[in-house]
Amino acid sequence: MDFDWSVIVHAMPALLQGAKLTVFIAVAGLAGGVLVGLLFGLMRAYGNRLVSGVALVYVEFVRGTPIVVQVMFIYFALPVLLGVRVDAMTAAVTSIVVNSGAYISEIVRGSFLSVPRGLREAGLALGMPVWRVLAFVIGPVAFRRMTPPLGNQFIVSLKDTSLFIVIGVGELTRQGQEIMAANFRAVEIWSAVAVIYLVLIGVLTFSLRTVENRMRIL
Repeated sequence: MDFDWSVIVHAMPALLQGAKLTVFIAVAGLAGGVLVGLLFGLMRAYGNRLVSGVALVYVEFVRGTPIVVQVMFIYFALPVLLGVRVDAMTAAVTSIVVNSGAYISEIVRGSFLSVPRGLREAGLALGMPVWRVLAFVIGPVAFRRMTPPLGNQFIVSLKDTSLFIVIGVGELTRQGQEIMAANFRAVEIWSAVAVIYLVLIGVLTFSLRTVENRMRIL
């Protein structure tokens, strides 16, 4: 079978619309995931036994279940339990927040605990409150160390958006499936989808490497 470039040309507007939705879900979900991960990571690193235990339960539960199961629970089971309808987009973004937050929390915990204790003790000895020590003394050093693993998590979460096809979110993979079901040109459509994912991840990788290189200079 000949590769028909016109199929990709005609499909590109719909695929780009799906890519736009993919980027939106990833960015919104990761923004929330970073906040959740920072909170639970600090709870794990510096909280008492109860606080650390609560964070540990969350982390282990999320890491022990697939994101597909998580998004289907949010979309199908949560409305039954709470009696509130959850639309597909909300379920998709929420699942990225919950899933990435658990992994990011471990990145945060490891990065903060890897900073020499002497920095914290020096900040406290100067009379700084704990939150200022964490934010302005330990935080900058920890952030440099967490940049590479954070980048990996961002890439994983971006690719995880393709799994939301199970709840009908019109992201890139879903658009590709619908177009392929209409014209049966699997080779062209899935080649185009793969290239778009490669471009998105390539841009993200380049951005993260730029940030990492600048952090090394500082």
